[in-house]
Amino acid sequence: MSARTSVNGRERPAPAGGRSAGAPSEGGKKPSPATELVALARERYALVTSEDGRPYAVAKDGPNIALPLRGKAGLRQQLARLYTDTHDGAVPTQSALADAMTVLEGVAAADPVAVHLRVAPNPDGGIVIDLGTADGRCVTISALGWEVADRSPVIFRRSGAMSPMPAPSLDGDGLAKLHALVNMDDTTFRQLVAWLVAAWIPSIPHPILTFKGEQGTGKSKTAQMVVNLIDPTPAPKRSQPRDIKAWSAQAFNSWALCLDNISTIPAWLSDTLCKAVTGDGIVDRALYTDDDVVVLEFRRVLAMTTIDAGALAGDLAERLLMLDLQLIGEDRRRTEEELDQAFAAARPAVLGALCDLLASVLAVLPTVRLSTMPRMADFARVLAAVDHVQGWDTLGSYLATSENVASDALEGDPFGAAVAALVEQAGTWQGTAAQLLEQLTPTDGPRPQGWPKDATRAGGKVKRLAPLLRSVGIAVDDTQRSGGKHRHRLYVLTRTDPGTPAASDTEPTAAQPPLAHVGPQPALPEQEE
Repeated sequence: MSARTSVNGRERPAPAGGRSAGAPSEGGKKPSPATELVALARERYALVTSEDGRPYAVAKDGPNIALPLRGKAGLRQQLARLYTDTHDGAVPTQSALADAMTVLEGVAAADPVAVHLRVAPNPDGGIVIDLGTADGRCVTISALGWEVADRSPVIFRRSGAMSPMPAPSLDGDGLAKLHALVNMDDTTFRQLVAWLVAAWIPSIPHPILTFKGEQGTGKSKTAQMVVNLIDPTPAPKRSQPRDIKAWSAQAFNSWALCLDNISTIPAWLSDTLCKAVTGDGIVDRALYTDDDVVVLEFRRVLAMTTIDAGALAGDLAERLLMLDLQLIGEDRRRTEEELDQAFAAARPAVLGALCDLLASVLAVLPTVRLSTMPRMADFARVLAAVDHVQGWDTLGSYLATSENVASDALEGDPFGAAVAALVEQAGTWQGTAAQLLEQLTPTDGPRPQGWPKDATRAGGKVKRLAPLLRSVGIAVDDTQRSGGKHRHRLYVLTRTDPGTPAASDTEPTAAQPPLAHVGPQPALPEQEE
């Protein structure tokens, strides 16, 4: 019976004949360098293909980390080093390496496996967080608690945009240490904590954490610390991307991203950010080919800093968690160096407190039921679970803040503000998009920026503004048609009372035992101090 290797429970045949690298073939002829490179790779690595069609290599006796076959820190470089080590310093040719990579890509082409970035669901239940260290350690979190594991139960990939994360610890009150670093009142800080906990749940959409405030409130520094808590990176703050291709490259290589100092957002970026919240896929041409494509598919955790929320588009405004920062007095300011040192010292304890809270949330989350479902319903359930565990009211604060953000976004849109003023005055308005545009367009002076140019664009604008209009008590009905030959679509805009969110029911069901504190390793019976 031939020897077999396995990765993620899937068996693969060992190299044919079981011949080790550098051994003579049956005819006595020494194998070519390319053949030896292939043998080295198959002896030491399992070759897999990710769900997006990319080939990777995973060390059989090492961290459960997926190495790309090509590129920086990939299998190609590792094989070149191994070949040199086993051949008295001889260096393989570029041609031999290229031939070996072609063969190995074919070996990897099999049923795809899941390859994750920073955060992943645990096959045994719960969540796995990659610490990003060279030894492949991770944190596993479940309803029973959390622990630091030497080897991940899932395959993670790494990117140049990732930095290592310190192991969590229980060293004092981690949440209090975090609060001392950020410029927030209690209500705002509790929403931040709840968002941080949700950011490690990979299966749900996450609202875009948006820090708002005037200059001198510490928006950029706060965003930097938040991103480096959940997904450390050498570049926690990014400039606004110039196009979709630049955005996709950033989003594919980071679990969490922050766009800093956003004043205006073009329509394409607003739509792209909305899709990245709920899950996005971008198709691009594969390298070195004319007709093949690769798919970049991702759901990301996003943050932004801004001064004016009114510049944000309607769809995007519904996907924000807006947090206002307070002005820092001159007697309370600290230097960048002081803040960095304080953050580095507090980070392990903060991570430990967040892991503790996430474990408790995972224990109660299956029992959380909301009587009404807001737009970001999955995130709202997480807030309700945090509230049950901590005795807070982050869900109520989030819903109230969302209404204010919608109002600000509507006021920042000249056409939307004009529609709201028209309905506020008339009570009910009915007509075609052309009639609405004619009634609202100023007769003197230029049209405001973003004003629809024709009836078709005006109708589309009303549809996009409908959620924001509804949040301020204006119902939009576009199901009716006018009489006559052309039967134009009619828009009926009616003043109503804004909906009041219903209270949530977060009490455990009878089948669930009373919720107790869920701690780290001591809570796991198989683990000892």
